[in-house]
Amino acid sequence: MRVDIIIPTYKPDDTFCLLLQKLQEQTFVIHELILVNTEEALWNEAVRKYPIEQIRKELPFSSRIFHMTRENFDHGGARNMGAGYSEADILIFMTQDAVPADERLVEHLVHALTSGAHGPGTPAKGAVAVAYARQLPREDCGIIERYTRQFNYPDEGCVKSREDIPRLGIKTFFCSDVCAAYRRDLFEQLGGFESPVIFNEDMFFAAHAVQEGYKVAYAADAEVVHSHNYSVKQQFHRNFDLAVSQTAHPEIFEQVSSEAEGMRLVKNTMGYLCKIHKPYLIWKLGWQCVGKYAGYFLGKRYQKLGRRQILKCTMSPYYWKRIWSEKQGDRTSF
Repeated sequence: MRVDIIIPTYKPDDTFCLLLQKLQEQTFVIHELILVNTEEALWNEAVRKYPIEQIRKELPFSSRIFHMTRENFDHGGARNMGAGYSEADILIFMTQDAVPADERLVEHLVHALTSGAHGPGTPAKGAVAVAYARQLPREDCGIIERYTRQFNYPDEGCVKSREDIPRLGIKTFFCSDVCAAYRRDLFEQLGGFESPVIFNEDMFFAAHAVQEGYKVAYAADAEVVHSHNYSVKQQFHRNFDLAVSQTAHPEIFEQVSSEAEGMRLVKNTMGYLCKIHKPYLIWKLGWQCVGKYAGYFLGKRYQKLGRRQILKCTMSPYYWKRIWSEKQGDRTSF
C-alpha cells in the first residue's frame, strides 16, 4: 500500500525543517513527498536561509516540488494539484507547520482508514473516506488556545457518520487538513476538493463524504504539534473567510448550526479559566470573541460589501481577485 505526503508550502521555515526530519523517523514507509509551493522565488529564498534541500536529500523516500503563483493559489486547488501528481493509495495532506509528535503518525492514520471491513480498492458505503489527526499545542501556546485544542481535539478518537448528525451537529463534518489522510479511490470518486475555495476545503469534503454514506475518522492516536497564537485582528480576518465559505454552502450549514458549537466553546472556556483560577483571562477571551464575531458577522453578509471593504476584511485577497477576474474575464478591474 503506497502512502504519499502532500504539503502546500509558502515561505517555509525552521518548523518545516523539523517536519521533514520527523517524517524520516516514521514507522510506516512513505512512498513520496510532494510539495506544492507558492512562489518559486520565496522557496529559493527559504532554501538559502534554512537547510531544506540538505534535509530533502537525506529523506529515505523521494520528494518532488511543484511551484504555483499566489494568483493561482487556493486551498482546494493547491491540494488537488498535489494529488494529481500522486499515484498512491492513501494521500496524507499536511500543512508546513504541523510537526509529527512521534514516529507512528502515518501508521495510525493508515490504520484509521483501513481497520474496518472496507480497505482501499473497495469503496463500499460505510467505508472511512478520511481520517484526521489530533493537534497538540506548541510550547508557546497560550492558555486559551491550549484549551481550544483540547476542546476540538480530545484524547479519545471516534468515527462519524450520517447517523451522528442529530447528536454531534456541525462536529459530524469537522475535519482538518493540518494533517489528514484520504483514501485515493474515494477522494477521486467524490471529486476531490472544491476549487477555488477560500476556506474549509477539508470540511466540505468531509460533509460530502458523510452525506454520500461514508465516514470520517478522528484518529486521536495520530498526533501533530500545531497551534497559533492569533491576535484579535487575525481572528477577525480568519472568521470573515470562514463565514464566507459557510455562506457558499447552505446545504451544509442550514441543517446544522456552527454558531451553537462556537457558543459552547466560549462557555466551556470560561468555565475552564475559572477552574484553573485564572478568571482574569476572561477579558482576553472576550476580546477574541469580539474579533471572531465581527469577522463572522461581516463574512455572512459579504455580498452586501464593496470590493474594497472585502479586501480589508479577508486574509485571502488573491482568492477574491481571482474570483472577480474570472467573472469579468480580465485581471485589470480590481
